[in-house]
Amino acid sequence: MIVKSDTLTARGRRTREALVRAGREAFDEHGYDAVRVDDVCARAGVSHGTFYTYFPSKEVLFREVATAVVGEMFAASVVGPAASGDPYARIEAANRLYLRAWSANSRLVRMLEQAAAEEGLRELLLELREVFVRRGADGLRRLQEQGLADPALDPRLTAIMLGGMVEHFARVWLDLGEPADERTAVDLLTRLWARAIGLTPAPESTPASTSAEDM
Repeated sequence: MIVKSDTLTARGRRTREALVRAGREAFDEHGYDAVRVDDVCARAGVSHGTFYTYFPSKEVLFREVATAVVGEMFAASVVGPAASGDPYARIEAANRLYLRAWSANSRLVRMLEQAAAEEGLRELLLELREVFVRRGADGLRRLQEQGLADPALDPRLTAIMLGGMVEHFARVWLDLGEPADERTAVDLLTRLWARAIGLTPAPESTPASTSAEDM
């Protein structure tokens, strides 16, 4: 019987967390295909049977790990209200934070993309990507409402296309070794993004704190 997370005791939560942590380490080191349930159990210090008390399969554990990783990347790339309210500066900060988040989690992200094709996890990949698409679309929509971005652009499709540009560059730069320093990369990505949406300077009467929130 699988124990649901919302009914776990404190000890049960610790055991489940240990399995997730062990799974993440194992997937990161060896790849999805090479990891066995017994490998995860050995790292977590639990029995084979204990694993199946919390997860019905390795795939379900991987889903949990992938969701956690993307959630961390999303949180790590949020600019937040403390940053400059200038739209260009916020886009620049978001690009920098995203590249750093990708650098910290690139192996597991690539693994998810591969598993999406081989293990039937396509829906999970699309669901996790959606959180980034929605944030980008909402940010562009706010800029359009403020008269700072091209109103003819479809917010969702634009967010997908420009987000894809940043994601692809992250892969080529960090995974394939394209030579570029972070400052140059962030500057060029931001210039391209700003020009693509037709970003214009904010009117003097527009409070800076309302510009490009969470871009």
